[in-house]
Amino acid sequence: MHAMTEQRTDFADLVRQRRAELGLSVRRLADQSLDPETGTQARFGWISKVERGESTDAPPAAVLRALAAGLSLPLRVLQEAAAAQYLDLESFVWSQDRTTRVLAAHIEEMTEEERRQLADIAESFARRRTKGDGPARGKTDE
Repeated sequence: MHAMTEQRTDFADLVRQRRAELGLSVRRLADQSLDPETGTQARFGWISKVERGESTDAPPAAVLRALAAGLSLPLRVLQEAAAAQYLDLESFVWSQDRTTRVLAAHIEEMTEEERRQLADIAESFARRRTKGDGPARGKTDE
């Protein structure tokens, strides 16, 4: 067993913040978090432990699918947050609204300034996409 200096909270933060955005209690989230493939439910106690930052095992695929349904989020968003928190894997930078991500090889070797630049690119792209300023460049009405 090796000591960890700092525990990541990517997944816990995502679940807590999204639940709050939706105005759901933990109990309500658990009730509506059912995996459409297997019927597996994300359990109230486990969600509570995750949100409080208590030690939990990485969630299996069925629980991630259940939470994706309960939180109305794409499965990939939960998978990546879980990979970051439980496996310390990261190869992307998200925009603040989590609608845009930038993938980069060897991101762990980048400086903070380089990561900030990637985050700026993601933010800029996300803002342009949400503005709805008409047709994208290169598209015509023909």
